[in-house]
Amino acid sequence: MEQTVPEVWLRGPINDVPTLLQPAAHALLQALEEIQTLMTDFPDRLLWEKRAALASPGFHLLHITGVLHRLCTYALAKPLSAEQLAYLKEETIPHDCTTQYLVQQVERQVQITIEQFKTTSEASLAEPRTVGRKALPSTVQGLLFHAAEHTMRHLGQLLVTVKVLQAARAV
Repeated sequence: MEQTVPEVWLRGPINDVPTLLQPAAHALLQALEEIQTLMTDFPDRLLWEKRAALASPGFHLLHITGVLHRLCTYALAKPLSAEQLAYLKEETIPHDCTTQYLVQQVERQVQITIEQFKTTSEASLAEPRTVGRKALPSTVQGLLFHAAEHTMRHLGQLLVTVKVLQAARAV
């Protein structure tokens, strides 16, 4: 009998992550597992393919990595670096890399984000933060929850795009 692993949120708390950040940590780790499964054996040559006006799989993987990095930077009350701004501009441009490499970058950034959660005190979650050049208002908690929510949003889009590309290949 095949045993299935419960979703991450049903496996208990993530060690050292504050209680109020547990849902965001669970969402990020769930997204990572689904990305790893979805992108296993995905052909590199399809990374930058677009169908039905959908963004490419490569874009979604780059964007998830970049968004996590940027939102965590804002949560630390730091401005984006020149490197982060350059990365943002290049998310839509096809890169000469493999699917495995892009998935590894997502893995790395999720782990960095979870480590930041672990060092974030619950007392700091309501602290105000600003986002972007317009200095739009948020909080530490708002930024870290949005990191998880935005990741899940792009996972959903990635899933659809990959399925559309795989279906087109099968025809």
